[in-house]
Amino acid sequence: MAEETGDPVSAAEVPLERDVFLRRLLRELSGSLQDVVGLEEAAGYISVVGQAMGEQIDADYRRALAVERLDRPTVARVLVDLKQRIQGDFFVIEEREDRIVFGNRACPFGSFVEGRPALCMMTSNVFGHIAAENLGYARVDIEQAIARGDAGCRVVVYLTPGDDDDPRAREYFKRGDA
Repeated sequence: MAEETGDPVSAAEVPLERDVFLRRLLRELSGSLQDVVGLEEAAGYISVVGQAMGEQIDADYRRALAVERLDRPTVARVLVDLKQRIQGDFFVIEEREDRIVFGNRACPFGSFVEGRPALCMMTSNVFGHIAAENLGYARVDIEQAIARGDAGCRVVVYLTPGDDDDPRAREYFKRGDA
């Protein structure tokens, strides 16, 4: 409508819409956090948000599937599905009793994730929370990440406690009997 009135501002070809704006906002917020408090602390702040997101997403899937708990194969399908719904390209590489290994060819944050590895805490916490709440335990290791300059992501969700002390892996535990 503004173009019809000849308004040059409204007609200007500016690559701005809500999705790009929100991804850029998250990029700048995570970058500022990383610069001010460091990567580890920034990841900690983002993990709090990821946990809240994980709780909501888990509840949404359980409600939609009309189940009290998701089994391991369904957890794997839910984790892939949720990423596909937000324009990620996650897929299962391997699924065993003790782990689910995911690959990813496209980050939901797009190019805005580059140089912002703290944003990977969203994946770690959402995956970890959903797996732990439904299966009792999860340890998430983001072995490769687009945010760190890798061509894709490789995320391992261990379902049993391990002996390794990989500092990248984060543990998640089921909360009570909710």
